[in-house]
Amino acid sequence: MLRPILSGVRAFSKLANWVAMGANAVGTLIVLALIMAVNYDVVARGLFNAPFRGAVEVVQFSMVLIVFLQLPDVVRMNRLTRSDGFLTILQATRPKLAESIRRIINFASAVFMTLVAYAIWPEFLEMYETQDYFGVPGIFTAPWWPLKLAIFLSAALCLILFALKALTGERSTDPVRYTKQPEDNA
Repeated sequence: MLRPILSGVRAFSKLANWVAMGANAVGTLIVLALIMAVNYDVVARGLFNAPFRGAVEVVQFSMVLIVFLQLPDVVRMNRLTRSDGFLTILQATRPKLAESIRRIINFASAVFMTLVAYAIWPEFLEMYETQDYFGVPGIFTAPWWPLKLAIFLSAALCLILFALKALTGERSTDPVRYTKQPEDNA
């Protein structure tokens, strides 16, 4: 009876990990687009005296979007900025206690992400209904709601990843790497 549940948790965990990697890839593409936009602004401003209108707004919007698109993969890979020194020392002498503390930290992190998602959802609904925007009218404007939605979805995915780590006790995830297969030589 427990085996099908564990199999379902593993499948769900794998799906969540792939979604986190996909969001990270999208965030990376936005970084590249942001680099191109800033370079365009510099060249257009310097050579043609025609700056990219709204460059500041695009950078502000993109920075928040990048952070929240890449956050789930950071959680997946255990790359959050934190000090694991105590747990590392404790792991050597009392591994079960270290594992319990690690699960408690992951559970607390899941609760925190729940609070973030809960807090941002009404803001998303309000921005979607009112079509509120940021920027300078007549120069560059963009709606707020896509950013609020990205924050909500990121927090929800981080909540899932932390909850799975707390539930399964998963300590680390190996990075996905391409390995050359024998049939690749053909």
